[in-house]
Amino acid sequence: MRWIKPFAIGALSLALAACTTSPTGRQQLTLVSDAQLDQMGAQAFEQYQQERPTVGGATHRYVQCVASALVSALPPRQRESQNWQIRVFEAEDANAFALPGGYMGVNTGLLKVARNQDQLAAVIGHEITHVLARHANERVSTQTATQLGLSVLSSAAGLEGAGGQQIMGALGMGAQYGILMPFSRRHESEADELGLYLMADAGFDPRASLALWENMSAQGGARPPAWLSSHPSHGQRTQDLQARMNEALGRYERARQAGRTPDCPRP
Repeated sequence: MRWIKPFAIGALSLALAACTTSPTGRQQLTLVSDAQLDQMGAQAFEQYQQERPTVGGATHRYVQCVASALVSALPPRQRESQNWQIRVFEAEDANAFALPGGYMGVNTGLLKVARNQDQLAAVIGHEITHVLARHANERVSTQTATQLGLSVLSSAAGLEGAGGQQIMGALGMGAQYGILMPFSRRHESEADELGLYLMADAGFDPRASLALWENMSAQGGARPPAWLSSHPSHGQRTQDLQARMNEALGRYERARQAGRTPDCPRP
């Protein structure tokens, strides 16, 4: 048992050394190098393209136009920090993603829900800010630290038997709902905020984000309670967006005055 105290001190020191700050000023735990995650993102993106059909032509040009307008609105350092590129995938589910390194994907099913360029910008802007806020690094680091903590607790308490496994299973569930999922909801809320401001800075109407979530809600489907979900509820998201809308509209007006008026023809 004597090794536990110095081990815990060492783990705490590592965690403190790996603390960074998100764009909203929130403390983050980032244990993995950005270069390593960018490489993983590139590999995952390549594999994804091999496994799923992509769509070109006017549909790709439309999505690319929206994404390019958003990236162009980023500060130079953020704009140049990633290998920004986007693909459209033939898939019915209304989904999009972004990977470390700036690799983005949009499913064709999303284009049935995001009905104009402004609504699509709300989704892509959200995904871009996941990358800029280093959420993937934070999630990997949090999961790593959580698993390490459970392993140390198991060894320290002598929970190796069948009864111990049941207790550890309960602890694992507690970690999932008490740490990992709320962390994911925090990421989603942060990306909602940052994405709203990014779309406004790029000249897309931020009010379209509210219409987008109305469309999402109209899709229906069973949803778990917010505390069991990795995403905030639609109602919570809408409430948070409305609370930030005045700031976003101010940014939108300044962008329009500066000549940022995206025009991405929908196919």
